[in-house]
Amino acid sequence: MIEIMVNLQPESKKALYEQIYEYIRNEIADGKIFKNEKLPSTRLLAKNLAVSRSTVELAYEQLVSEGYVEARPCSGYYVCDIVDIYKAEIRGELKPAEEKKRKKRQEYRYDFSPYMVDLGYFPYSAWKKINKNVLSEEKKLFQAGNPSGELALRYEVSRYLHQARGVNCEPEQIIIGAGNEYLLLLLVQILGNRKRVVMENPTYLQPYRIFRNMHYEVFGASMDKSGISLAEIRNYDPDIVYTMPSHQYPLGVVMPLKRRMELLSWASEKENRYIIEDDHDSEFRYKGKPIPSLQGKDKNGSVIYLGTFSKSIAPALRISYMVLPKQLLNKYQENCGFYASTVSKIQQEILACFMRDGYFERHLNRMRGIYKTKHDLMSAELKKQPWVHKIYGDNAGLHFLVEIETEMEEEQLIQTGKLHGIRLYGLSENYITKPDKAKYPTLLIGYGSIPEKEIEQSVAGLSKLLESL
Repeated sequence: MIEIMVNLQPESKKALYEQIYEYIRNEIADGKIFKNEKLPSTRLLAKNLAVSRSTVELAYEQLVSEGYVEARPCSGYYVCDIVDIYKAEIRGELKPAEEKKRKKRQEYRYDFSPYMVDLGYFPYSAWKKINKNVLSEEKKLFQAGNPSGELALRYEVSRYLHQARGVNCEPEQIIIGAGNEYLLLLLVQILGNRKRVVMENPTYLQPYRIFRNMHYEVFGASMDKSGISLAEIRNYDPDIVYTMPSHQYPLGVVMPLKRRMELLSWASEKENRYIIEDDHDSEFRYKGKPIPSLQGKDKNGSVIYLGTFSKSIAPALRISYMVLPKQLLNKYQENCGFYASTVSKIQQEILACFMRDGYFERHLNRMRGIYKTKHDLMSAELKKQPWVHKIYGDNAGLHFLVEIETEMEEEQLIQTGKLHGIRLYGLSENYITKPDKAKYPTLLIGYGSIPEKEIEQSVAGLSKLLESL
């Protein structure tokens, strides 16, 4: 593990986390930090720089979102392969013209990430106040925590899920973990080996990779306007269906009640069939009435519910939760009850207070309004563009899907964007099994982290790029 010394300027207009992020990013870009090198833990770097741990976490999360660093579960943060590009350039292996392109790749003028959120409105002062109050209870904090998560947090999560998502659960059914990936690793140990899983295709590929690494058979089922195909589920005859009914990633499909009930009916036909409900982006909805969770309609204990605070609060928080059916609690205790919690007891207590005192609800309501404004602005700008063939998936979440009228293929479009300082994200990279070549390349246009005042110019920048091709 390397050491990092950043000359922080507290009087600067730039936030401390931005200064840390920019320093590490530049060190990677200049080849001074090499690929696969482990960065200091957030706790250690915060100590060395005399800043809060949350400040370092925000910097690391920005590096992760931009692809400079990757977070490895239960291990830490490591530098990605992108450093090889910069090392080659430093050795003079690239032509002078490509050196100019390198500089553009280092700095993205516009990043249409579907994963990033707007941290500019977070109530930092409230979080700091709660942090100070929680830390005053020293004896309580430094005792061993509950492996399932602190009861205070599990209680607040159960209340929130029932009120906001119609989830029916008791605090003892909730497991707190550092990210959905960790919770899925626990779940595999609870459900047992050699299971068959059907997932939506396309989908968020992290769960797919985890299931494959744990030797599960994984099949991709196609999507229609109502969600995952029931006919294909029956054809594969799986033990588990992994679905995102509230806002499917990346297509944005919202599963209607009829399909939800059909899915629950399928699960009830045999013992030990389960549905994993990933309630992705359920907090941010812009059209139609909200539909309660699948878990709330489950009468047979077939639904395992997953959620996270990554978008509702911040990705760096790394706190997710899993709601287990009651019949799986004994298996959890037998197979995983001896694991220590992967989330700091201090962070759990802070979040519990943040929720209990009403800060979370107020923050979420505020962000819904902000994202709705951004959604409408981005939608209006995209609809003006002659290169837009179709826009869809915009009922909820923080991104659109946009079919592009161009002669270029999707990957060529993404690479060309990089050379011009525009980071683009393609639909095809989310498929388990690649589909036939589409007539129109499709981009995921995220707007969560783009300031309102920059939305018009970001679309104009993309338009300029496409019109020059």
